[in-house]
Amino acid sequence: QGQLVESGGGLVQPGGSLRLSCAASGFTVSSCAIDWYRQAPGKERELVAGISIAGDTTTYTDSVKGRFTISRDNAKNTVYLQMNNLKSEDTGVYLCHTVAGRVYWGQGTQVTVAP
Repeated sequence: QGQLVESGGGLVQPGGSLRLSCAASGFTVSSCAIDWYRQAPGKERELVAGISIAGDTTTYTDSVKGRFTISRDNAKNTVYLQMNNLKSEDTGVYLCHTVAGRVYWGQGTQVTVAP
C-alpha cells in the first residue's frame, strides 16, 4: 500500500521561505509525475506545481513562477517544493498528488504566511 507524506509547513513572515517535502512509499517517485496542490480557506484546490516522470519538465501556476521550485530526489524517494518570497496569498494546506496504479493524495501540510 503506497502513500505520500508531506512535511515542512509552518508559519512564516511575508518574504520568507519554506521547503516542503513529499515522501513516497510503496512506489518510486521516478516512475510517476507528481504535483503539488494547495487548498486555501474558502477556495477550490489549486494546482501549484508539477514535475514530469522523467524529472526534466516542471510546470507552475502563474502566481508562483519565479518564486517556487519543484524538484525530486530519487535516492530519497522524495519530491520537494522550495517556496521563496512567500506572500499572504500563498497560505493554505499544501498536498502532493500522483497517480501510480491509483490516485494518491497526501494528508497535507499547513503553510501560513502572516506578519
